[in-house]
Amino acid sequence: MPTFRYRGRDRTGRALQGEMDASSREALARSLQADGITPTRIEAAPARETGNEGSATGIARWLEPRVQLGDLAVFSRQMYSLTRAGVPIIRALTGLAQNTRNRRLARAIRNVAEALEGGRGVADAFGAQGVFPNLFVSMLRVGENAGRLDESFLRIASSLESERETREQVKGALRYPSFVMVAIVIAIVVINIFVIPAFADLFAGMDQQLPLPTRILLTTSALFLNWWPALLALAAAGTAAFLAWLRTEAGRLRFDRWKLAIPGIGSIVRRALLARFARTLAISLRAGVPVLTALEAVAGATDNAFVAARIREMRTGVERGEGLLRAATNTELFTPLVLQMLSVGEETGRVDEMMEEVADFYEREVEADLKRLSSYIEPVVITAIGLLVLILALAIFLPMWQMGGAAL
Repeated sequence: MPTFRYRGRDRTGRALQGEMDASSREALARSLQADGITPTRIEAAPARETGNEGSATGIARWLEPRVQLGDLAVFSRQMYSLTRAGVPIIRALTGLAQNTRNRRLARAIRNVAEALEGGRGVADAFGAQGVFPNLFVSMLRVGENAGRLDESFLRIASSLESERETREQVKGALRYPSFVMVAIVIAIVVINIFVIPAFADLFAGMDQQLPLPTRILLTTSALFLNWWPALLALAAAGTAAFLAWLRTEAGRLRFDRWKLAIPGIGSIVRRALLARFARTLAISLRAGVPVLTALEAVAGATDNAFVAARIREMRTGVERGEGLLRAATNTELFTPLVLQMLSVGEETGRVDEMMEEVADFYEREVEADLKRLSSYIEPVVITAIGLLVLILALAIFLPMWQMGGAAL
């Protein structure tokens, strides 16, 4: 997209100038006028002299921070306030693009405004950016068709804020155990590189055979000291291979399924995903999204590939003419509570209300479990530290006891 330099004056007569990306001079003039700036001069910005401009721009954009849920939630709430106040949507988007700190989101917002100026639909313009989630676009499409975009932005903001809060709770619960595990790994490396070699010279003069824990520790230390480049390369290659495997459809599916089977944590993750499924489905249905479109949007909004695949299987069943209950039962994903509420919702025609109750129930359970998660993990971490200290103590003191016994 070309960049233009402009000069103009605002409503108070103050002179302004700057640069802005726009599809054409006319589009930039309309954007400035919507912001209350009367342009007096618009010209194409001169090209930079460096020949690596394209690659530099690409690298800069690659290094830009990703659009977070908080950014989208704030943007949605601001759009709700502006559209409800009667501000034209293009003017609202142009103003928010200038005030948004996240450059990637600001660029996407400007592109949306230009697409709307070109006659494109609201939902299509947002969906073409690759920044906004499927649920975001689906709910905007419903609001666009019903002429109630402000309510769609409000529902989107509420959904994103709820999802962000759940993610923050999970991160907070896992922060302490993660820190302790990293500290244990660092301690093992330091012990093998600096501590064990100091005792190796002492034990080398012993005529007796060293105890098994000591021999294992000395062998591990020698492996670290002599083969650390190969071990480092092996760890890097293993990490790269694992990440490449995760990028495959089969790898992501298997890994996400494995996450649901982790003792203790898997149950919390599963209920959090079911709460997200229920909340998103309820919001979509309440906004008037058709069931098939709602299920596809729910699948796209799920971070777990295994759960998303099961939801798409459910959508396929509904598309074949099955009811929601039967299609959900065939996936073998949902708990009896979800199935029971789906059954009641189908019978009464109040699926959205039933899913709201399911989401409330599971979100309360997940919140309570997350508060207790640290108390569950701490004994495991303390036990691991104790075993490490025990092995180290036995490996060092057993030879000393042998030396003391031989001397007596």
